[in-house]
Amino acid sequence: MSDRAGVLHVKGRVLVGPDDVRDELWVVDGRISYDRPAGARDVRTVEGWALPGLVDAHCHVGLGAHGPVDDGTAEKQALTDRDLGTLLIRDAGSPSDTRWVDDREDLPKIIRAGRHIARTRRYIRGYAHEIEPEDLVAYVTQEAGRGDGWVKLVGDWIDRDLGDLTPTWPRDAVEAAIAEAHRLGARVTAHCFSEDSLQDLVESGIDCIEHATGLTEDLIPLFASRGVAIVPTLVNIATFPKLADGGESKFPRWSAHMRRLHERRYDTVRSAYDAGIPVFVGTDAGGTLPHGLVAAEVAELVTAGIPAVEALAATTWSARKWLGRPGLEEGAAADLVVYDSDPRADVRVLAAPRRIVLNGKIVG
Repeated sequence: MSDRAGVLHVKGRVLVGPDDVRDELWVVDGRISYDRPAGARDVRTVEGWALPGLVDAHCHVGLGAHGPVDDGTAEKQALTDRDLGTLLIRDAGSPSDTRWVDDREDLPKIIRAGRHIARTRRYIRGYAHEIEPEDLVAYVTQEAGRGDGWVKLVGDWIDRDLGDLTPTWPRDAVEAAIAEAHRLGARVTAHCFSEDSLQDLVESGIDCIEHATGLTEDLIPLFASRGVAIVPTLVNIATFPKLADGGESKFPRWSAHMRRLHERRYDTVRSAYDAGIPVFVGTDAGGTLPHGLVAAEVAELVTAGIPAVEALAATTWSARKWLGRPGLEEGAAADLVVYDSDPRADVRVLAAPRRIVLNGKIVG
């Protein structure tokens, strides 16, 4: 957006950080400036409380209930997220090629983790590469090349012979795979519901755990000492009772386990936060969950006992820093959301953005 095309003036309260509040910013040529541009004309003003574009750190654009979806469906998913303020997505595993999104200035920016890597017959059909341990390093290498600095493993899933959640990878395979990903400059995350999958993954150097419902008091110090982040996806964990009901007759042990994990979910997240484990917002949108759930996930973190400002940071300032993307810094791309009132006081306002600015253009 140039002077000739007009300048955007955002004024009111600009939350550059939780304690860095400014009165205004300017958008010129799609970039943020805190100095009024000389000779600005055709100025359009937006008033309210401005935040960096929200982050969904566990989202699946291009994934449907049965696997990959067509580009039109993926576009609708991305637009749904955008229209509710999510402007940066870490796509935590997708079988679809969504690189075309990078050419669309009206769609959220995506950081990809390639396709899920799972053990044979140990994940949802149509979602993942299903392989055996001897091939794990090769597939991690492949998906590190397809992703944007992340690789996604499936760390545990139901073992139908045992009737419960069990780890999917032996320790030596995980160690070798994570070491190779790090050598290639990629970070590794893993889907993990259960307790038993966590220690080997963390001690092998993993960077993040998705869901982390199996995190226990004896494992929390290990996570904290290694700086391993968690993305709890509480809006997804809310579905555990229904899943347990559906599997009761065939897998009663698994069903009981899922209910226990659900019952302690808030205590698990609060204990992790209290211990200093980094906690970030992710919804697990795609697959069976709808898109556009970031506001609901932030509210769930608050329900779990995380202070509102910290829950807000988990989808804004802290999340962007963790992912290596800018917020509302001078010269950054103007990706921001404007609200009617202070979201630090009540995170529920995230569900109703007043204006959405992406790449310096008002898109909502």
